[in-house]
Amino acid sequence: MLNVVSKDEAVGIVKNKTNRAVPKSEKVNIENALGRTLCEDIVSPENVPAFDRTTVDGYAVRADDTFGASASIPAQLEIAGEILMGENAGFSLESGKCVKISTGGMLPAGANAAVMVEHTDNADGLCLVYKSVAPYENVTKTGDDIANGETALKKGTVITPAEIGILASLGVYEIPVYKKPVIAIISTGDEIVKGDIKAGQIRDVNTYLLSSAVQSFGCTPYVYGAVRDDYEEIRNAVSVCLEKADAVIVSGGSSAGARDMTVKIIDELGEVFFHGIAMKPGKPTIFGTVNGKPVFGLPGHPLAAYFVFRLIVCEYIKQIMNLPEEKSIKNAVLSVNIPSNHGREEYLCVKLNENGEAVPLHTKSGIISVLRQAEGFIKIPRDSEGIDRGTTVGIYRL
Repeated sequence: MLNVVSKDEAVGIVKNKTNRAVPKSEKVNIENALGRTLCEDIVSPENVPAFDRTTVDGYAVRADDTFGASASIPAQLEIAGEILMGENAGFSLESGKCVKISTGGMLPAGANAAVMVEHTDNADGLCLVYKSVAPYENVTKTGDDIANGETALKKGTVITPAEIGILASLGVYEIPVYKKPVIAIISTGDEIVKGDIKAGQIRDVNTYLLSSAVQSFGCTPYVYGAVRDDYEEIRNAVSVCLEKADAVIVSGGSSAGARDMTVKIIDELGEVFFHGIAMKPGKPTIFGTVNGKPVFGLPGHPLAAYFVFRLIVCEYIKQIMNLPEEKSIKNAVLSVNIPSNHGREEYLCVKLNENGEAVPLHTKSGIISVLRQAEGFIKIPRDSEGIDRGTTVGIYRL
């Protein structure tokens, strides 16, 4: 019989046993930084923009020269020239004068606003301004975007295209990131095969499902492949993977059956900290360490294996990569009553109906297609009798 712990207790044990691991870091080129996690704050070495610049096509002016301008009584300013894109004006704008400028152009010293070309006319070297502008109207000031010395990006940020743009604007092309943890994947079972199958056999799903999940959470998979339900074969696979990877996942062989050997192997090589979690799906989950490296035993059913990866293994990933705590991606009203009396924290895939309500996708742990249909998952607390229709629930990303 499994000696189960709660899901929160399991997470606490995983965090406690992996918090001594020192995350490794490296620098990568900005072109290869997408999806990586910053291992230190990015402090701006300069102002962005580095100069006052116009946000419109028109004329750079001293704002007070336009005060009182109207369609009937335009301000008349002498056109002192033109500032081309990418050039420094090299002069100070005097009162009563203006200079032609294009969007993004650098304001000359003395100018503190820009008049849109639509509000002007050009007559014999004079610019007729029909609408007054306030100081710094139509202008982005020096440092308005990012100030020199400001923390532009915080440690632990996962780099998306938005962060790539910020890094490029700062001229930071070598990015300090955490090294991707290498996580080994082993699938076990005499019935697991690759390619054509015979009666009673099933294709190896977990190797590919879990290795892709590992990649999607910023890690590098080391794929060992499928092994038979043989003690020495599984033990050898775990030993090889411990040499190659920072952590090991063994799917299958985690329940209390006579042929399930994963827990015995982990206990022989290192130490087992729990065998069983009060959660559905995923009750027969194992966690231990060997020489300080975490080893996870996941259920063989793909859906259960994925949820354990998502809810337990990812806690190790967040720990080693200093990722922030997760929040629900959206809230929705439950469309139906959901009964629950399992004495376990339960996780259900959901989709949204045409009214924006959360609809549970009831399934079994051996069914994998539900992951494709779902827009996320919800959780039902342990020892709850369920959740009533109309209750607002948080939806978490799969």
